[in-house]
Amino acid sequence: MAAQRTVQDAATPPDRSWRIVGRTAAALAAGMGIGRFVYTPILPLMQEHAGLSPRLGANLATANYLGYLLGAMAAIVAPALLRSRRTLRVSLVILVGTLALMPAGRAGALWIGLRLVAGVVSALIFVIAVDAVLSGLRGRAQHLAGWAFGGVGAGIALSGALVLVMRTVGSWEESWWWAAALTLACAVMAWRLDPGAADPPTAVRSDHRIGSRSFAALLTSYSLEGIGYIIAGTFLVAAIDQSAPDWVGSGAWILVGLAALPSAALWAGLAGRWSRPTVLLVALLVQTVGVVLPVLTGRTEVALVSALIFGGTFLGIATTALAIGAHLGVPRAVAILTTGYSAGQIIGPLAVTPLLRDGYRQALLLGAVVVALAAVAAGALRHRFPSHDDAPDDRMTATTGRLSTPGVESVLRRPADEGR
Repeated sequence: MAAQRTVQDAATPPDRSWRIVGRTAAALAAGMGIGRFVYTPILPLMQEHAGLSPRLGANLATANYLGYLLGAMAAIVAPALLRSRRTLRVSLVILVGTLALMPAGRAGALWIGLRLVAGVVSALIFVIAVDAVLSGLRGRAQHLAGWAFGGVGAGIALSGALVLVMRTVGSWEESWWWAAALTLACAVMAWRLDPGAADPPTAVRSDHRIGSRSFAALLTSYSLEGIGYIIAGTFLVAAIDQSAPDWVGSGAWILVGLAALPSAALWAGLAGRWSRPTVLLVALLVQTVGVVLPVLTGRTEVALVSALIFGGTFLGIATTALAIGAHLGVPRAVAILTTGYSAGQIIGPLAVTPLLRDGYRQALLLGAVVVALAAVAAGALRHRFPSHDDAPDDRMTATTGRLSTPGVESVLRRPADEGR
C-alpha cells in the first residue's frame, strides 16, 4: 500500500496532464494527421488538374516515407533531439513551409523534394511529441496518452474536411495553402509543448532474457503492416473516387480521421481484457477486411464502412505492436520496430506502382494480402508470447512512479493481475 501511495503521489496533476495531452495532440495533428496524410485526399485533385501521373503520385508518397525513415533514424542517432523544444519548433515551421510551397510549380523534382523534407520533419515532430507525452504523464495519468495519439485522427479528419470543401469552391493549389494554414494553427497550439520538462525515464535493468523468437515474429508482422497499411492509406481515396461521386472520397477520409481519433485509447482498453498479441491479431484481421472491401464492390456505403475500419485500426495496431516490443524487453525494441515499419512504408508504394495502370483496386487487393500475412505473423507471435510470469517486470516502481520498461509500454500497461 505504501508503494501504491508513492506512485499516486507522483502522478502528474490533472490540469497539467490535460495540457500535455492537448499540446501533444496538436503536434501530432500537425506533423502526422495533416503534414503527412493530407496528400491522400489531395492526390485525386492533383491528378485531375495538375497532370500528376499515377507513377509520380506513388513516387511522391515514397519520397515522404523515405524522409520519415531518415527523420526517425536521426532521432536514434542523436537522442538529444527527443528532448529539444527548439527542434520541435523548427520542424513545425519547416513543415508549414513545405505544404505552402507545393503549388509553387508543377515540376516533379520540386514536389518530391518538398515531400521528402516534410517526411523528415514529420518524423521528428512525432518522436519528440510522443517522448514528451510519455515522459510528461506520470502514474495514473498514463492512460490519457491514448487520447494524445488521437491527434493524428483529428488532423486527418480536419484535412479531409478541408479538401472536401476545396473540391467545390477551390483548387488543388488552395488545398495545399489551406493545409499549411491549418498546420500553422496546430503548431501554435503545440508551441509550448516542452519535451525536456519532465525528468528522463529511469530504466530498471531486467535479468530476463526472453522473447527473441517472439520479437522476430512481431518485427515481421509490424513491417508487413507498414507495407499493407500505407498502400491503403495512400490510395484509398483515389480508389473510391473511381467508382463513387466526388464527395465520397474526401468524406471517407474524414471518417478515417474520426475513427482514428479514439482508436488508440479503445484498443488499449481491449488490451486490459485480452493479451496484447490477441489484440494485435484481431486488429490486423479487421483491417484486412476493411482494405479489401472497396475491391469487392464500388457501393458508396461499403466504401464508407471501409474507411471507418481502416481509421479504427491503424493507430491501434501501431501502439499495440510498440507496447509488445517494450514488454518483451528487447534492447531498442521500439526503435527497431519503427525502422521496420518505416521501411515497409517505402516498399509499399513502390511495390504497387506497376499495378496502377488500370486503377487502384489491384493495389488495394495486394495491400489486403500483405496485412493478412501480417496477421499470420501475429498469430505466430500469439503462440510464442511469454507468459506473464516469465515476462519482464512492467509494474510501476515505487520510487519513480514510472514503468520499469520505458517507452510505449507505459501507454498500454495491462492490469497487474493480467495473465494469471
